[in-house]
Amino acid sequence: MFRTGITLSAALLTALFQPAAALAAANDLTYHRADTIAHRGASGYAPENTMAAFRKAVEMKADYIELDVQVTRDGHLVVIHDNTVDRTTDGTGRVGALTLKEMRRLDAGRFFRPDFAGEPIPTFDEVLDEFRGKIGILIELKSPERYPGVEKRVADALRKRGMDKTRSARVIVQSFHFDSLKRFHKLLPDIPIGVLTNKASQLTDAMLDEFATYANYVNPSRNLVTADLTDRIHERGMQVFAWTVRKRDEVKPLLIAGVDGIITDFPDYVPRSHRR
Repeated sequence: MFRTGITLSAALLTALFQPAAALAAANDLTYHRADTIAHRGASGYAPENTMAAFRKAVEMKADYIELDVQVTRDGHLVVIHDNTVDRTTDGTGRVGALTLKEMRRLDAGRFFRPDFAGEPIPTFDEVLDEFRGKIGILIELKSPERYPGVEKRVADALRKRGMDKTRSARVIVQSFHFDSLKRFHKLLPDIPIGVLTNKASQLTDAMLDEFATYANYVNPSRNLVTADLTDRIHERGMQVFAWTVRKRDEVKPLLIAGVDGIITDFPDYVPRSHRR
C-alpha cells in the first residue's frame, strides 16, 4: 500500500525514455487500491444523508457510507449535514432548535428530485440498525461544539449494538473538531478516529505527530493532497481519506498520490480495480 516518492519518480522518469509498453507499466505503478466512501451516501444519485442515498451506496458496492450526526432539541441523534434544515428539506430552522417529531415531518427528498419526495431525515439509530455489517460507516461529528455530550450519545449508540469492541465493525469517527475527537477516543478507544482538515497549516509535521497520538486517519480536502503528504501521514502509521470528489478527473491524481480512500458523491467514479 505505502510507497515512496523516490520509487514513483524513478518509474516515471524511466518511462519518459521507453516505448509505450514501458510507459503503460510505469503508469500502473502509480495506482494504489483505495476504499470508496459514499459521501452522505451516494449523494450524486439520491438525496444526501437519506436512507435512499445509503441504500444506493450499498447497491453500488461502496466500501463505506459517510454521514453527519447532529442532535435535536429533545436529545435525539439525527443524520443531516447543515446546522439548519433549510437547504435540504421543505422546513426552516436550526437542527438543535427542532424536536425529532418536528424534523420527521419534513421532506428531505424533494429538493433533490421530485421522485424522492417524502424521504425523511433518518435517525442515527435507523442507519446503524439497517447498515451495520453491510457496509463500513464513516461518522462525522458535525459541529459538536453546538451539542455538548454528543460524543457520549454516539458512543452509547455504538456500544448498545456491540459496535465498539473491534475494528471489524468497520466504523470510523471523524470531525474537524479535534478536542471532540479526543473526547470520543477516551470513550471508545477501539474505534478508529479520523481528523478532518481543509487547512494546510494543520498538516505540518508537528501537527501530524500530534494527530498520531489519538487518530488513525488524516482526512484532508482533496486540493491539499500530494504524494509527499500521504507519505508523511503513512510514515506515522495513519491512513488518508481525501474529500470530496465530484468529477471523474479528480480521481486519478488522488490514486497516484497514494490515498487510502476517496470520499465521493459518485461511488462509481472510483475504478473497481482500485477498491479493496
